[in-house]
Amino acid sequence: MIERHVRAPWSLPLFASVTTLAFVLVTAIPPTSSAEAEVTAPGTTDSGQTLVVAGEREGTAGRGDYSVTDPPKASAPASGVPDPGTAQAIAYELVMAHGWDTNEYDCLVALWNRESHWNVYAQNPTSGAYGIPQALPGDKMATAGADWATNPKTQIIWGLGYIAGRYGTPCGAWEHSESVGWY
Repeated sequence: MIERHVRAPWSLPLFASVTTLAFVLVTAIPPTSSAEAEVTAPGTTDSGQTLVVAGEREGTAGRGDYSVTDPPKASAPASGVPDPGTAQAIAYELVMAHGWDTNEYDCLVALWNRESHWNVYAQNPTSGAYGIPQALPGDKMATAGADWATNPKTQIIWGLGYIAGRYGTPCGAWEHSESVGWY
C-alpha cells in the first residue's frame, strides 16, 4: 500500500504569511545601515574599487572614477516648428503659455502622434477613447468647451490640463507612455 502525504491544513496559510512577511522586510529595510554600499564581484578579491550609492564620501577606483547618476529621462525626438494653423501649432502656443519649453512640446508631439496622429476625430475601436488626447470617455472634454468633438484647440486645452494634473508635464506623460504603452 502506498502512503500518501497529507499536508496539515495550517501549513499553506503559514507559508504564505511567512513569505509575505519576508518580502515586506526585504523591500522595507535597507540592506545596510550606512549610507554606502561596497560592491565586490563574487569570487574575486577587493580590487580597490568602491561604488558609492548614496553616500557622501568619494569612491576610490583603481581603473577610473565611477559615479552613480539618475537614469536618463525619456526624451522625444525633436519635432521642429509646426506648420501655422495646424493642431500642432495650436499646441505649441499652449505649451509655451503653460511655461513649458520646446522639450515638453517635443514630448507632447511624440505622445499624441502615438495616440491619435493628431486626428481630432480619432476614436479607439477597443476603448472608445476619442480625439487628439484620446480622452476616455470623449465627452469629458466638454469641460473645456461644448465643441470638444470637433475643435482641436478645445481638445488640446483639455489634454494639456489632464497631463498637467496627472503627470505634471508632457514629458512626464511621455515617460509613462514609454514605460507602459499608454498615458
